[in-house]
Amino acid sequence: MTLQEKILDAFLGKVVRKDLAFLVKGGLPVPTYVLEYLLGQYCASDDEEDIENGLEKVKEVIRNNYVHRAESEIVKGKIKEQGRHRIIDKVSVTVNERFDEYQAQFSNLGLTNIPIGAEYVKANPKLLSGNGVWCIVTIGHIPGEDVKVRWEIQTLKPVQIANIDLQYYIEQRKKFTTDEWIDFLVHTVGLNPDNLNRREKFIVLSRLLPHVENNFNFMELGPKGTGKSHVFQELSPYGVLVSGGDVTSARLFVKMSGNKEILGLVGYWDVVAWDEFEQQKGRATDAVLIDTMQNYLANKSFNRGKATHEASASMSFVGNTKHTVPYMLKNSHLFESIPTSFIKGAFLDRIHLYNPGWEIKMLKKDSFSKGYGLITDYIAAVLHAMRNTDLTSLLKNYAQFDGSLSERDHLAIRKTFSGMIKLLYPDQNFTDEEAYELIDFAAESRKRVKDQLYVIDETFRAEPARFEYLNVKTGAKRTVLTLEQIENDFLPLHERQAQEEQEEEGAPLPKKEQPESDGNDASAEEQKDGTQPADKTDSRQLASKYVEIRANQSNVSYKKLFGDYLATASHIVITDPYIRVPFQVDNLVEFIQTCRDCCEKNEELYIELHTQNTDEKIPEMIDTFDDIKDELQAVGIDFNYFFDADHDRNICLDNGWKIVLSRGLDIFEKYGRFSLGSVRQTNRRCREFSVTFVQE
Repeated sequence: MTLQEKILDAFLGKVVRKDLAFLVKGGLPVPTYVLEYLLGQYCASDDEEDIENGLEKVKEVIRNNYVHRAESEIVKGKIKEQGRHRIIDKVSVTVNERFDEYQAQFSNLGLTNIPIGAEYVKANPKLLSGNGVWCIVTIGHIPGEDVKVRWEIQTLKPVQIANIDLQYYIEQRKKFTTDEWIDFLVHTVGLNPDNLNRREKFIVLSRLLPHVENNFNFMELGPKGTGKSHVFQELSPYGVLVSGGDVTSARLFVKMSGNKEILGLVGYWDVVAWDEFEQQKGRATDAVLIDTMQNYLANKSFNRGKATHEASASMSFVGNTKHTVPYMLKNSHLFESIPTSFIKGAFLDRIHLYNPGWEIKMLKKDSFSKGYGLITDYIAAVLHAMRNTDLTSLLKNYAQFDGSLSERDHLAIRKTFSGMIKLLYPDQNFTDEEAYELIDFAAESRKRVKDQLYVIDETFRAEPARFEYLNVKTGAKRTVLTLEQIENDFLPLHERQAQEEQEEEGAPLPKKEQPESDGNDASAEEQKDGTQPADKTDSRQLASKYVEIRANQSNVSYKKLFGDYLATASHIVITDPYIRVPFQVDNLVEFIQTCRDCCEKNEELYIELHTQNTDEKIPEMIDTFDDIKDELQAVGIDFNYFFDADHDRNICLDNGWKIVLSRGLDIFEKYGRFSLGSVRQTNRRCREFSVTFVQE
C-alpha cells in the first residue's frame, strides 16, 4: 500500500488533495484553510470525477457567496432584493457601550455596527480580538419605515471544524511508519516531501511547534521565498499573522477603554506570528511593548492597567536575513536583521527555538504538494487539542543535560522535545534512537540562540553553557553543535576568548586539524610563486577515526574526507552496490579524480570497482564502465569493474587502510545544473552519513 493509499484509508473524509486549493484560489485573498474547509466538504475523495464535480461546486460557492470588495454594493443589492443571502467574509465584533450590545463589522462587504446576538460571540470569542474571523454568514434585509438598522445577522458559522476525535487521530498514527508520517505531515502543510531531506522536514515541521505547545517562543530568519510565514498565515484559524511593524502594546496585550481593559491578540489566539520581523528605516518600536513582551515570554503573564493577565498564546517571529550565514558569523551575529530594539539579551534569551530558515531552499513550482494531506482546518483543530498535553517530563528518561545550562535553556529544550513528540509520535510510541534525534534537534535549536547571546550581551559570557548531555540509556556523553558551527569552523565567542586566554598564559592548546582545501581550488594547491607545495608525507599522521556528517552540512568533499589516506595508496578497491544511475556514476568519476589528485604514486594507479545491478541494466552499465576504462587508460589509470558486490560499502587501500562508508559514494544531496555545487563539492549539501577509518 502506497503512502497516498494509506492516507485515504486512515483519514477518508478528512483529507484533500493539496494542489486543489491553488486551483480554486486564484487571486482571492482567502486563507487556504477557508478554501480547504469547502474542498473537504465536496472533494474529499480519490475519484477524479468526484473531485472534478466537487471543484465546480466549490467554485460555484466562491462565485456566489465570497464577497469581493469591488462588488460589495452588488452583494448588498442582492440581499435587499432577495431578503437574505449567504456570504463568506471576515467578521470582527466590538462592544457598543452606549447601546449595550455587540456589533459586527464585515471586512469586504463594508457593513459596520450591525447588531449580532450574544450567543454567537460567547461561542466564538475570537470575534472580539480585533483581527476578524472568517465566517459563513446569512444576512437578512429588514424593509419598512423607521428601521434603525436594515441588516440583520440570521446565522453565523466560523470556518472551522466544531470538534474532532483526538483519540481517533492518535490511533491512526499506528498505521504509518515514522518516515511515512513525517511525509504525511509535510504534505499536510502543503509542501512536497520528495524535495526535502529529513533535516529539512524537521525544520519545516518545527514551524508547527507554536501551534501544538502553549507559550512557545519561536523565531525563524532566512532568505526570502522559503515559506517561513506560510504555516502561520494559511494553516490555522487558531493563529493570527500580524505585520511586525504594525504591532502595538494595546493591540497585542490590553487596550484601555475608559475604565475597562479589553484583552488583545494574546488573549484570543493560540499563536501570534510577527511577519517581516526585521529592521525598517524610520520606524521605532514602543519601549513599553518590548518590556511587556519580555515579561510575557518569560512568565506567560503581563501587567497592563490595574490587573495582571495570563495567556497561553505562543509567539512566533519570522523575518528575512540580509547576509549569508558565514558573513553573519564572521562580522556580526545571526540576529542582525531583526529590529534593533529587540537585539538585547533579556529578550532573545526567552526564545526557545531559532529555526535555521537558510537551510530551506527557495520554494518553486515543484516544491508544493500534489498529494493528499489533512484538511488544514482538521490538523489545526488537532494541534489545538494537543496543546493541553504536556510531555516535557519525558526528556529526563533519556538525557541529563550539563549543569551549566540555565533554567531557560532546559525549558527551551524540554518544550521543543515535547512539541516534536506530539507532532511525530502522538501515540508516544517511539524508539530510543528517535528520541535522541529529537533531543539533538531541540538542543541545537536552543544552542543557536545561546551562541549569539555571547556576542550580543557580555553578561552571558561569565557563565557559558556546555551543550552536552549524559545518555541515560547508555551512560555515554554527547556534545551538541549547531550545523553552521561545524561547516563554518566557527567557535562561539566565549570559547574563542578561552583559547586566547590560554595562549596569553602560555598554556598549550589542543592541536586542531586543518581540513585540506578542495581539489578544485587551484590557488590552494599551488604556492604563490607557482611551484607545487612541499611533500607532506613524512609529517602526515594517520589514525583510526569515526567521522559523522550531518544532513545539510556543506564544506565537505571527497578530498577533505579521504585525501590523507589515499596519498600513499596505489591500488584502490571500491565496493559500492549502488553505482547505477547517472549521478552515481558522476560520483564515481569525481572520486577517481580525487584519487588521481591525492595519490603520490598516481603514475601506477590501479582502481577496482565492485558494484551490482539488475540483469536487464548490466549491459548498459558495461558500456558506461568501458567508456570510463578507456578514458582512464589514456591518463595512465588501470580501471576494472565487477558486478559481484553485496550490501557492504567500503574502500580498501593497499597501504593498510580500510574506509567503511555508510552511504557509499552517494553522500551529496541533489544539486541544480547551474548551482555552484555542480562545479565544486564543498558547495553541495550532504546527506547524513558516517565514515570509519580502520587499519587492517
